[in-house]
Amino acid sequence: MANNGLQETLLKKQYHENCPGCVVDEMKERQEGVPIKKLLTMGTIVLSAALPIASLYPFLYFMIRDFHIAKREEDINFYAGYVGASYMLGRTLTSIFWGVVADRYGRKPVIFTGVIAIFVFNTLFGLSLNFWMAIGTRFLLGALNGLLGPMKAYASEICHHKYQAVALSSISASWAIGLITGPALGGFLAQPAEKYPATFSPNSIFGRFPYFLPCLCISLFALIGAICCFWLPETLHMHPCNSSPSESYDALEAALPKFNWKTETKDGRETASAKSLLKNWPLMSSIIVYCIFSLHDMAYSEICSLWAESPRKFGGLSYSTQSVGEILTITGCGLLVFQLFLYPFVEKMLGPINIARISGILSIPLLTSYPYIAMLSGIALAVVLNCAILLKSVLSTSIITGLFILQNNAVEQHQRGAANGIAMTAMSLFKAVGPAGGGAILSWAQKRQHAAFFPGVHLVFFILNVIEAIGVLMTFKPFLADWSQYESQN
Repeated sequence: MANNGLQETLLKKQYHENCPGCVVDEMKERQEGVPIKKLLTMGTIVLSAALPIASLYPFLYFMIRDFHIAKREEDINFYAGYVGASYMLGRTLTSIFWGVVADRYGRKPVIFTGVIAIFVFNTLFGLSLNFWMAIGTRFLLGALNGLLGPMKAYASEICHHKYQAVALSSISASWAIGLITGPALGGFLAQPAEKYPATFSPNSIFGRFPYFLPCLCISLFALIGAICCFWLPETLHMHPCNSSPSESYDALEAALPKFNWKTETKDGRETASAKSLLKNWPLMSSIIVYCIFSLHDMAYSEICSLWAESPRKFGGLSYSTQSVGEILTITGCGLLVFQLFLYPFVEKMLGPINIARISGILSIPLLTSYPYIAMLSGIALAVVLNCAILLKSVLSTSIITGLFILQNNAVEQHQRGAANGIAMTAMSLFKAVGPAGGGAILSWAQKRQHAAFFPGVHLVFFILNVIEAIGVLMTFKPFLADWSQYESQN
């Protein structure tokens, strides 16, 4: 009886006054149902951050062409890859910094700074006068936009644990929709003086800067995201001694016979110094797998748009920016339905690891079919291509969402910003390689149309499949470790 009383006392949460994290924890205790308003607010912010990442892909081919830096038509994809990679290179250099800032000063300041950076530097990118200005503005856009890591931590902290999968799924859905809708906006709104001469004069700013309109629209949406930040409550615990609001839980856990990752610092705050984040294998294994799939997804995103707009003589589809935009709009709508209504059910049934594994396996035969899709024409081409790109986007997003869940479950609350910062740094490095490597490989492949071994674009999609297969193999034991199973074994 005494032992039960002690456990009840220990399990009673202690909240601190003037601590924003404790206020949120109290709110979560009273939370009934999914917090729709908060998810919509977070989704708007994440969407504003995701839109500029891939919005340039539908018009990047034509932008590089207009810069007159490529000597041959086949070399356009080569230079396009470097512009696509500059954003991720900037994010690679600063993601850990932003994660540490989020853990020390709060999630909101980092999120707000990132959205403002989008407003400024995405606008300047649309006004680029040459190749180097385009690279510079994209690099600064990536370096100052460190909100995704803190946003993932925020999503897992603002909702009751019962709705964690829904919260992270909404973040992934918004991010994925941004990566789809951004290119759609780029496709529809680029070169407006040519597409809509009755509305946009060739002598107007949109005629002189044909790629400014989609950038301006995305920047204005980012301004809406900045306004939404004011309605987000801070979730970081800020106690006088920086201790966790759940010290009673920690005391109870310390008495249990299991492996302890935690140790206490001089100020009383618990941290994983005994086993640092870099030695937290459930975290690091999920980050490594995440990086492999991120490399694949970013290379695929750039290759797909460049391939669709390349001439038929090079194995492409000869699509316009508007045609690519139409395809990606349809894909975005289908992806939204899947992530909001189907993914939580599938995740509950299969678990995040199985979802990532199955999605990776299904992606391989799908990508193999892309060069053969290029042999179609007319309505058949449009229907098959739409279905293929939608299915590929659903599979890719399912993989990333599952890995998000594994990463956030592998660390304590006060370490999630830093942990996600590590993930963003590593992932951004791989994503920087993706566009540069993808553009170079596509440029090379288009010069070998009659090769005996994987001619033309067959080689490109074969390499993508090799990367996907490596990622799938890494989802199996002993490489990928689930935190709950790892903890129980230790």
